[in-house]
Amino acid sequence: MTFHMCVRSNPILRKTNLAVWGAWRSWKLSLHSSTVCASSGPGPLDRSEELSSVSAEKPPHTPVMLKEVLHYLDIKPGQVVLDMTFGGGGHTKAILNMVPEVTVLALDRDPTAISLAQQLAKEYSGRVKPLLGRFSELEALLSNMNIKPGSIDAVLLDAGCSSMQMDQAERGFSLSKDGPLDMRMDEERYPDMPCAADVVNTLDQQALASILTAYGEERHARKIASTIVEARRVSPITRTQQLASVVAGSFPAAVVYARKDRLHRPAHVATKTFQALRIFVNDELNELHAGLRAARAALTPGGRLCVITFHSLEDRLVKRFLQGDDLSNLDRYHFSPRKQGTGKEKLVDEKRDGGSVYWLPLRRKVIAPEKYDVKENPRGRSAKLRAALRR
Repeated sequence: MTFHMCVRSNPILRKTNLAVWGAWRSWKLSLHSSTVCASSGPGPLDRSEELSSVSAEKPPHTPVMLKEVLHYLDIKPGQVVLDMTFGGGGHTKAILNMVPEVTVLALDRDPTAISLAQQLAKEYSGRVKPLLGRFSELEALLSNMNIKPGSIDAVLLDAGCSSMQMDQAERGFSLSKDGPLDMRMDEERYPDMPCAADVVNTLDQQALASILTAYGEERHARKIASTIVEARRVSPITRTQQLASVVAGSFPAAVVYARKDRLHRPAHVATKTFQALRIFVNDELNELHAGLRAARAALTPGGRLCVITFHSLEDRLVKRFLQGDDLSNLDRYHFSPRKQGTGKEKLVDEKRDGGSVYWLPLRRKVIAPEKYDVKENPRGRSAKLRAALRR
């Protein structure tokens, strides 16, 4: 499902769709119900054990830019807040503790996160409403709860992968922890959805290079794709550190950690490859766009939206959406940041005073975390926050 949507909706991948779809058909015919993911681990995950291990530890993650989120959402007692990415629940817990009688709708596509939300709902009786689903399913979920459009006071969207997911090796998100090469955020709900191992072992070199370029902004995409194809001829790539080693093999040993992150720390050369695969497997950019549209429909006039992103692809999409640009062709914006538009991209009925008829920015420039916040929570170093008022 996700595989199909990604290829159809992104022009960069559409250029190679014959190769992609040929590989996809071969995968479906040869594997049927069994996938590379199914053979790369000990079997289906026991979520009850996983949840207990998470709950027994300290909180799964420190919420990113919490002070800024609370400031710009400006939540009042008795209001209804939608946390579109509950994750480990850090932001939701802070909101519940700081604002009396507030109700939080806690959305997440990951069943593990929703299990944590259900536990929190017991602690805060009647104040937490867990919602299991993707951004693209939000409208139907709210309708099922008899929540009408335009009735929510504040929305928080914290995009990307949660710390809880990164910390669990068996989920296959982290290149520093060995585990099955999975990366699916909701594999329990969609067991037939292809995982990262399926993508790596099925697609041809051109299609893989397109994915790494589009979703990882990887300059060496062709070289890495070629190395992956050569390696899988010897043995299927089914583990995270196996893939990391394969990617590292594309480069001289001296440059494996030559790249630097935003804290100027060594970053593995496979980091962008892992990002690209995760975004592709989970259809994250299309889901983010769907989430922004759902937030716009859900918010009451005067309601507030805060969106936290962690890489330039997400941030460019959010920025253009809040400016009122037509994102029906996503490639034009977040895949080609240096290209100038033609001046015709904004919908006529969405323009207002040079901005969007739907949004009034609460701060003109993007908001970055403070230095002391980054020191306390290094994973938030690349976070960017944009805040807007629903007109």
